[in-house]
Amino acid sequence: MPLRSHGRLDWNKLRVFHAVAEAGSFTHASESLYLSQSAVSRQIGSLEESLGVRLFYRHARGLIPTEQGDLLYRTVDDVFSKLNSVEGLLTETKKKPGGTLRVTTTVAFGSVWLTSRLKDFALAYPSVEVTLRLDDRELDLAMREADIAIRFNEPKQQGLIQRHIGSMASNIYASPEYLAARGTPESLEDLATHDVILFGEGATPVSTVHWFTELLDSRAIESNVALRVNNLYGIYRAVRAGLGIASLPEYFVEEGNGITKILREVNGPDIEGYFVYPQELRNSTRVSIFLNFLLHEAARSKKQRTKWTA
Repeated sequence: MPLRSHGRLDWNKLRVFHAVAEAGSFTHASESLYLSQSAVSRQIGSLEESLGVRLFYRHARGLIPTEQGDLLYRTVDDVFSKLNSVEGLLTETKKKPGGTLRVTTTVAFGSVWLTSRLKDFALAYPSVEVTLRLDDRELDLAMREADIAIRFNEPKQQGLIQRHIGSMASNIYASPEYLAARGTPESLEDLATHDVILFGEGATPVSTVHWFTELLDSRAIESNVALRVNNLYGIYRAVRAGLGIASLPEYFVEEGNGITKILREVNGPDIEGYFVYPQELRNSTRVSIFLNFLLHEAARSKKQRTKWTA
């Protein structure tokens, strides 16, 4: 059904509806829309009346979408996301790319490796506004939860363009303080007298994230598990604090002092990196320049011991 400026699906009312559904209350929506709370309430009431359905349940904790309201929200949200992408494609040019670029990647990689490098991209392309969404779950690019993704699991979703951007090593690390207090293990079997930190339950940001646990199990090495945490950055902080020994991607060594590679004869599986984006952005200048920027930084990072091979 086409959107109309008058009638049951009024564009302005849909914009207000979307803001209310996002905010969960008339009060918060009114602040983002710069409208009075009563004006927002009237718009929603008018939309409900014109459609002949209730869109929200009024609850003490806020507004909860009804089944019809949830259906309308998902549809409107998809339309708005696509309009934002189209706007970016229409405004960017080969000489001066611009617009918003929504990038998603894992919490650890985004926090430790990527954010520290975005200053150079911002200086080179000041008209491109990067929005970074860090999440160890795979966001749905087809549903426009993000424009591009940097992932370390091979993408399985159909209809996406993917570029293998390189690989990096996984190794075993401890802090100098831990090693000074507990000694340096010379073999895997020595880990039986050490504390280890393992990846816990939850979304797996890297397909091989459990390799250290599986290695200990296969050797029947019963170390003391000092901590399980379902976040690689959390594991890094725990290792750096001296809590125990753990496996981490090699980029942590480049980005922060305080951890030391041990058991150098034990090589973990390589972590494969992928640059992924939907088909409709295949001609986007913003996507192209960000990919080139990423490949350049990966090559430079390789020289600083991360073993990325662009």
